[in-house]
Amino acid sequence: MPQQENINYKRIEAAIEYIKLNFKYQPNLDEVAMHVNVSPFHFQRIFSEWAGTSPKKFLQYTTVEYAKILLKENQATLFEAAYETGLSGTGRLHDLFINIEGMTPAEFKNGGKDLSINYSFAESPFGNILVASTKKGICYMAFADDLQCAVKTMQHHFPKASFTQMADLIQQNALYIFSYDWTKLNKIKLHLKGTDFQLKVWQTLLKIPFGQLTTYGAIADKIENPNASRAVGTAIGSNLVAFLIPCHRVIQSSGIFGGYMWGTARKTAIIGWEGSKTHSIISS
Repeated sequence: MPQQENINYKRIEAAIEYIKLNFKYQPNLDEVAMHVNVSPFHFQRIFSEWAGTSPKKFLQYTTVEYAKILLKENQATLFEAAYETGLSGTGRLHDLFINIEGMTPAEFKNGGKDLSINYSFAESPFGNILVASTKKGICYMAFADDLQCAVKTMQHHFPKASFTQMADLIQQNALYIFSYDWTKLNKIKLHLKGTDFQLKVWQTLLKIPFGQLTTYGAIADKIENPNASRAVGTAIGSNLVAFLIPCHRVIQSSGIFGGYMWGTARKTAIIGWEGSKTHSIISS
C-alpha cells in the first residue's frame, strides 16, 4: 500500500473508532476531522472513499444500530432511546429511522407487527422457491431446498408480521421472470427496506442486463464510490430477493464467481442458464 494511502487508512480507522466511542455526543464533521488532524473538506472526501459512505451517514448508522438494541433487546421507550443515543428528541429518532431503516422506531420495535405478508412456493429451473409479498410488492424471495426451514428464515426477517400462505397477483407477476416472458418485468413491484447505500447498490444490480456479468469494483464505480468494493459486497450479501435483484451476476474481478447466499453451485447454474438463453435469442 502506498505511503499516502496507508496514512489515509490509519486516519479513517481512527475516525471510525472515534465515532463509535463518541456517537452519543453526536460529533459533527469538524470535530471528527480535528481528531484525525485533517481539514473537514479533505476528511469528508477520504472517509467517503474508504468507508463507502459519508461521515454523517456512518454516524447515523452507528446511532440507529445502538437505538435498535435499546428498543428491541432492552425494551427502552422511544424517549429513552433518543436520550441514550444523544439525539435531541423522539422526532429526530423518528426521522433517522425513516431515513436509514425505511420504518418508524415504533414499527421496528414491533417487528413488523402490522405488516401482512402473503407467501407461496413455486418451481424454478433452479429448485423450489419461496416468494413473499406485501400489498406494496415483493418483500422476500429465496430458493427453498427445505420448505419448512425457508419459512422460518423468512419469518426471522419479519418476526411480528402476520403471514398467510396464499399466492397473489404480485407474486405471479414476479414469477414471470422464470417463464422467459421478460416483456412483463415492468409489472414487478418491490417492497424493500435498507440503508441509502444498500438501496443504491440494489438499484444498480437491477440495471445489469440479463445474461451479463459485472464485478464488485464495477458496481462501486457505478455508484461513484470506487473504493467501496467491500461495502458493495456486504450490501449485495444483504439482498433478500433472490434472482429478481440479480446479485448472482456479480463476480470477482479475477473471474472467480465467488459466494452466493443460496449456494455457489446454484450461482454457477444460474449464470450458465442465463448465458445459454441469451445465446439462443441471438442465434434465432
